[in-house]
Amino acid sequence: MARTSLAERMTRLDQQKARIAEQEAKIKTDERKQRTRRLIEAGGLIEKAGLIDLDANALYGALLSLGAPAKDSAQVAQWSKAGGQVFDREAKARDANKEPVIVTFATTLPTPFTTRLRGAGLRWNKVLQHWEGLAEHGEIAELAREHDGALRRVRPLEETHKDKSREKTAGAS
Repeated sequence: MARTSLAERMTRLDQQKARIAEQEAKIKTDERKQRTRRLIEAGGLIEKAGLIDLDANALYGALLSLGAPAKDSAQVAQWSKAGGQVFDREAKARDANKEPVIVTFATTLPTPFTTRLRGAGLRWNKVLQHWEGLAEHGEIAELAREHDGALRRVRPLEETHKDKSREKTAGAS
């Protein structure tokens, strides 16, 4: 068995040190990105709650006043429930006029147009080779016309289940 020289062992150790340093740097970068994301989300929530216009001292004081109640799990659960209900209401209101649609185009689309499709709530399905999503029918119809696209409404899942349960009930009679 060949013995490794001291220089070779030192080289390997230096390489291991470099790999560890690289991994540590990646971990630090990931932690920094996660913290930045949390701060941006917190700022968005402060704005959404209508508190963004408070001066810094008032906002900080308001947040400090939440410190003690935040240790009470029942209070936190109540806040979580209230926040979840508001988020649900807002999502339903935002999606009230939207419906599931599929759009197909005969030709490849220019990038600026695909950006507009994404902005309207659609995404590209590479398996089925069409655009799909929850969007306002009128808006998507206009976009589809710009590039001779074919727009198709998709029945919501609830309606499909209702129809199947009606068929079973009718078949049982």
